[in-house]
Amino acid sequence: MSRDPHDQRLLQIRGAVAEYERSLISDRLRRGRQRKREAGLLLPWKRPLSGYRMDPDHARDPAGVRVEETEAAVVRDLFVWYAEDDCRFFELARRLDRLGMVSPLGRKHWNLNTIHNLLTNPTDTGPVYANRWHRIGTRKRRAAILVPQHRSAYTRVNAPRQEWTFVTTVPALVSQEVYDRVQAKLSVNRAFAQRNHTRNDYLRRALVSCGVCGLACRGIRNSQGDQYDRCVGKRAPVFSRQEEHWPARLSPAGPLEEVVWKDLCDLLTHPEPIAHAWQRTQGGHGLPQERPSRQQGLRRAHSSLSQQLDRLTEAYRSGVMPLAEYWRRRADTEQRQQAREEQQRQLHQHTDRQNELAGLAQSIEGFCQRIRPGLEPARFAQKRQLVELLIARLLVTNTEIEIRSVIPISPAGEKNHFSQWRSLCRAGSPNRET
Repeated sequence: MSRDPHDQRLLQIRGAVAEYERSLISDRLRRGRQRKREAGLLLPWKRPLSGYRMDPDHARDPAGVRVEETEAAVVRDLFVWYAEDDCRFFELARRLDRLGMVSPLGRKHWNLNTIHNLLTNPTDTGPVYANRWHRIGTRKRRAAILVPQHRSAYTRVNAPRQEWTFVTTVPALVSQEVYDRVQAKLSVNRAFAQRNHTRNDYLRRALVSCGVCGLACRGIRNSQGDQYDRCVGKRAPVFSRQEEHWPARLSPAGPLEEVVWKDLCDLLTHPEPIAHAWQRTQGGHGLPQERPSRQQGLRRAHSSLSQQLDRLTEAYRSGVMPLAEYWRRRADTEQRQQAREEQQRQLHQHTDRQNELAGLAQSIEGFCQRIRPGLEPARFAQKRQLVELLIARLLVTNTEIEIRSVIPISPAGEKNHFSQWRSLCRAGSPNRET
């Protein structure tokens, strides 16, 4: 085309139409893929996930997904190691390197981001979702001379759960219970991670909340070196996510930590109120002396009802009572007998529960006895570990401090602090102990 103005105008019109047609084709392809995913006919993967293989002839067909047992065993081991053992991502990577396991991309050494992606992928439990994340412009400004050419200019952002699209179900690699345990541990470790608190050492780190508004408190230090806890609600709305400016006062950190540690030592030194409160919350006070008399009364009632059934049968056989009256009275007597049997069964269950509570009280006493000798010589790291394990929350108002403490009632509860068990209970998994 020449430099003639008419030719240049025609070129621009053709370019605009071509760009418009390109946008239409892209939109049609996107909507077509979305409809196929919603119908369960198209996988959201372009390559198989670790632990799975796809049909080579129909790579995006959900019906062709199968488990690759060698890689699936590695994924299961990662979940079990992280959920049961006190392992961090570095330790998991070292274990895999020592075992000679190659990464999903075929590399000799494992990347920490790869391990994180494996542990947070919900597909490992069976359901396959699309639209779990989207891309936005990069959040960090990088110097052009320092950025490699292959680096993307976009950042991956996780989408809200309600925006996910269910596609299909594939064979599960791990159970939902193990997956929930790992997610709870990840969320707790993210909140308590040392990288988020590198300026100062706080014994109460990530545990203090404002008693006025319920928001979290952050540690600050003034120019004189004094440490305080400040409610997030006192900051600007862009940080606090609140329209109202809360009038909570600053709490001095030194006296607060002294009160918290002293209360924790008193709780472990004198555990009698703990066992008493545990039994009282379970409804077991005042019943042991009444239980034998209740059992004897229920046995007498059951024997009396059995005799009544025998007399009714004898009266019917003797011709004293018609058949309709016999069945009416027998049904009423059997109903009362079933009610007494149900009461007796509940009483037996309550007796077993009381015996179990007695064993739990002894377990609490044993835990306190094991911890007690190390309280006085404990270093800061040991104190911090005890605080994370035994304190659920600290609510600080202008003049009062509410310390919500927890005590593990079995050895399983001593492995993780309370925040992780609470997250597991919110997830709805069974057999949780808080």
